[in-house]
Amino acid sequence: MNLSRFDPQTLRLFLLAARSLNLTRAAYDAHMTLSALSKRISELEKQIGCELFIRRARGLELTSAGHALVEHAQLVIAAVTRLTADMSAYSAGLRGQVRIWANTSSVIQFLPGDLAAFAGSHPAIRLSLDEKLSHEIITALTQERIDIGIFADNIPSGQVEKYFYRHDQLVVLVPRGHPLGKHKRIRFAQVLDNDFVGLSDGSSLQVRMQDAAMAAGKTLRLRVQVSSFDAICRMIEAGLGVGLLPLQAVRPEIIGKGLHALALDDDWGQRTLYVGVRSAAALKPDAQRLLDFLKRAHQTG
Repeated sequence: MNLSRFDPQTLRLFLLAARSLNLTRAAYDAHMTLSALSKRISELEKQIGCELFIRRARGLELTSAGHALVEHAQLVIAAVTRLTADMSAYSAGLRGQVRIWANTSSVIQFLPGDLAAFAGSHPAIRLSLDEKLSHEIITALTQERIDIGIFADNIPSGQVEKYFYRHDQLVVLVPRGHPLGKHKRIRFAQVLDNDFVGLSDGSSLQVRMQDAAMAAGKTLRLRVQVSSFDAICRMIEAGLGVGLLPLQAVRPEIIGKGLHALALDDDWGQRTLYVGVRSAAALKPDAQRLLDFLKRAHQTG
């Protein structure tokens, strides 16, 4: 098999045909003639040694080989796109990239302002941020797949070096008119007879709630699980249960209107978020600059 035909442009043309299942439409989208596109596809099939499409009067149908190539071609194009972006960053004068994974709480509450401030004073450094679960962040740091991670304090950090980043205050959210809404502060055990709206399994907040329920000798009654803080708020507003969130993650305009926020009066009601690295001594200079900035961020914001 001659791999020279697996160039990115040929794979892009193949994907256009695979998505539309119509050579005329694919040729139009590719800004080329129908005959030219048909020739490129035929040459690709010849090099591979099997048919990628079944030609029918009303269009195309992918063969088993065609379906397999779609998956591989998408991965190749995605990798080439990332490669192009990275190399373009260097040609534009950017020094390098810092890879950051952070949990949802930090992404929603603190990181937008902190990263904007850092980027403003370090325009030559490219930042790559992904939102992940705290335990995933610890694993990625341990395996040195990322430079910096931000995670909650109730997840074992192993050999990761961690530094204080921020505190966040947890609040119990109840819908308007709920009997618990008369309280300003409440202990978690007082809420456990209610149905809960929570995050997906594995989130540090969900783990904390389940541990606290177990310590109180009760089971956390999860009625609905969603993937975002905003979705939790909307479900609670609709009366599907109560929930627990960081205060600053709740939209201010709905407090007192659709929701009541009660300060959590347990020892763990104020969480600590950490910024962590595998080894500060081994960090690249750009990542070291960001780590130093985030370690000081609580002093200014």
